[in-house]
Parts: sequence; C-alpha cells; structure tokens
Amino acid sequence: MFTIVNIILNSIKNISVWSIIDILVVAFIFYKGYMLIKETRAEQLLKGILLILVLIPVSLILRLNMLNFILTKTLTIGVLSIVIIFQPEIRRALEHIGRSAFDDFHVIEDDEKLDKVITSIVTAVENMAETKTGALIAIEQGTGLSEIASTGTELEALVSSALIENIFFKNTPLHDGATIIRNDRIVAAGCVLPLTENNNINKKLGTRHRAAIGLSETSDALIITVSEETGTISLAVKGRLTRNYDKEKLKSILLKIMKNRRDKRGISYGKKVKGWIRKIKIKH
Repeated sequence: MFTIVNIILNSIKNISVWSIIDILVVAFIFYKGYMLIKETRAEQLLKGILLILVLIPVSLILRLNMLNFILTKTLTIGVLSIVIIFQPEIRRALEHIGRSAFDDFHVIEDDEKLDKVITSIVTAVENMAETKTGALIAIEQGTGLSEIASTGTELEALVSSALIENIFFKNTPLHDGATIIRNDRIVAAGCVLPLTENNNINKKLGTRHRAAIGLSETSDALIITVSEETGTISLAVKGRLTRNYDKEKLKSILLKIMKNRRDKRGISYGKKVKGWIRKIKIKH
C-alpha cells in the first residue's frame, strides 16, 4: 500500500508544466473526438470497444482463458475494423479540423449586397411556404460544396426569388433535390445530399429534412427546408434542425450567423481599417 502511495507521490513531484499542458491537450482531443461521435452509431460501437478493454484484464485475473483468447483476438482484428466502421466519423473529424485551420468562408463582404441576397432567399422561401411547395436550399459557407453541386445541374445564375421559386415549382425537372447557393449565385440545382445517420431525430421528419441535417453534420452550410405537407420553414445548422420560422425571423438569423462568421474572419476589421485610412486622408 505504501509502495503505491510513494509511486503516486513521486509521479506528482515529477510533473512539469509541459506534462500538465500535454495532459490537457490530450484530454481536449478526446473530448472533441467524443463530441464528434456523440449521438451517432459510432458512440455505441465505442462503448462496446471500451467494454472489451475492461473485460480482457478481468478475464485474465479470473483465469477465463477461453474468454480472454476470444476477446484478445477480437481486439486485434478490431483495429482494422475500427477504421472501416468509423470511416464517416473520421472523415467528419478531418473535415472539421481542415475547416477550422484553412477555411475560406464564402460570405459577401458588402452588407447591402448580403442583405439583398438573403432577402431574395427568404422571400422565395416564404412564398413557397404559403403554397406548401417543398424546397431544400443550402447556403455554402466555409466547407466547399462543389462535390454536392456536381450531383445536380449547374446553373451559375444570380440569386433571385423568382428563380428559386421556379426551380422548386412542382413537376419541374429540378424541383426534387437541393439548390446550392454560393455568395450571390445559385451554383446548381437538383443536387443529392447525404442523409443523416442520427437515429435520435424525430421519426416524423421526411427525407428532405433528413438530408438537410445530414449536410449540416458534414459541413458548416446553412440549409433551409420548406415542408411540402405543412409549409413549415426549418433551418439546419451543425447537425441541429430548428423549425417554425417566418420571413423576418429567418432573415434575422441568417444575417446574424453569416455576419458573425465574416467578422471572425477579419473582413469587417479590414473594412474598418480602410475607413480609418479614408478619414486620415480627408483630414490631411
């Protein structure tokens, strides 16, 4: 007992500042990793792996040789299986890291232009909600959606409420799919989005809403949906779907999110610097 206490005390004495930083960094990585797989199939698989890791030493202590042999071999094969099983989560984690380090947000710098584009989108969404016209619109942010856009029909047209409404008009060739918007342009329409694998979402949600959540889980896009059954307007962001928006509420939240992200990238700061330079020139 005293030996164990002495080992612990000696370990504490030998802990340096860098050791503490190292522990905190590893803890943070594990925490972020868990948050990425939370409420997905991977979470249940991780619990199963942890159970095997606990049972291996237990079976060894209790001399359950057959059980220990099976668990050990299972874990050995499981190393390769983990990469295959966790492929979607690994990809999402790498995309998240890449987006955080090297993202290039597609946000319009000019406030007046941004307001005009968002107004066109929400006007079209409100009109479609009134007529119960199903719609699925993805506004690109930091994560490029070129791969998604390639599954549909390329348009490269300026955003307008009339064009958006025409795209989703019932029985038109492009109505059954997602429309991708980048800056002030509609990049493509009739695009196929990945469906969410989250089994905890409302079972009443249809394919359109599941696709919106699915894309929001793998990107930072803002995805707007209009229900064909009820005309309800919803917004999917970061894997979460919020519903019952009206025109003003939707416009307000979209502008708030996009301006906040733009400000974090230093665009607004750059504009302020230019403004200060202009003032200095005027004074002189």
